[in-house]
Amino acid sequence: MNSAYILSLLQGLWATVVLSLLTFLFGGIAGFIVALARISRNWAISRGAAAYIEIMQGLPLLVLMGLCFYGPSILGYDSLSPLTAATFALTLYSSAYLGEIWRGCIQAVAKPQWEAAECLGLTRWQRMRAVILPQALRIAIPPTVGFLVQIVKNTSIASLVVGYAELSYNAKIINNATFEPFLYFGIAALMYFAICYPLSVQSRALERKLNVANR
Repeated sequence: MNSAYILSLLQGLWATVVLSLLTFLFGGIAGFIVALARISRNWAISRGAAAYIEIMQGLPLLVLMGLCFYGPSILGYDSLSPLTAATFALTLYSSAYLGEIWRGCIQAVAKPQWEAAECLGLTRWQRMRAVILPQALRIAIPPTVGFLVQIVKNTSIASLVVGYAELSYNAKIINNATFEPFLYFGIAALMYFAICYPLSVQSRALERKLNVANR
């Protein structure tokens, strides 16, 4: 086993972590806005958010990355860097799914909770912040973490379209040079597991912590 290849895999691992964190950050912010827009009392905003979700969920991630990477140059603008294009595409993709997941979690909070908060004279934002969102958070943890694990694995698509050198891309390059697919793809698989497994463990711990009052 060549140490240079291991270093290359570690660099790919770091690139995967960076892309995943950027997607978590920007996709989470955009997804929260989409979720709030989806439950808005304004018909136009709610329908606009629904249309955005339908469009984004209807596009394969591979195509979305191609549009984000090649689109600006076709329109006469400077092309985006591979990391920027991949982050932009994954943000659009994850915001649609997270927005819909969180919309369902917010609306899953029992209706008497909404009515009780309204009876207290709280504004809509105060009701959301103090009553609804804390309860929705507990419901949202399992599906959110499950989707975040999918995002980590979907970062591998970035290398196919935009040429972003993440973990699976580096493993493929090393395999082309060494013809040892089991060894280097196996190491890459262990590295993916090392990212995803702690997410699941932390999710279960947080879920138990937030459910203390219900036990």
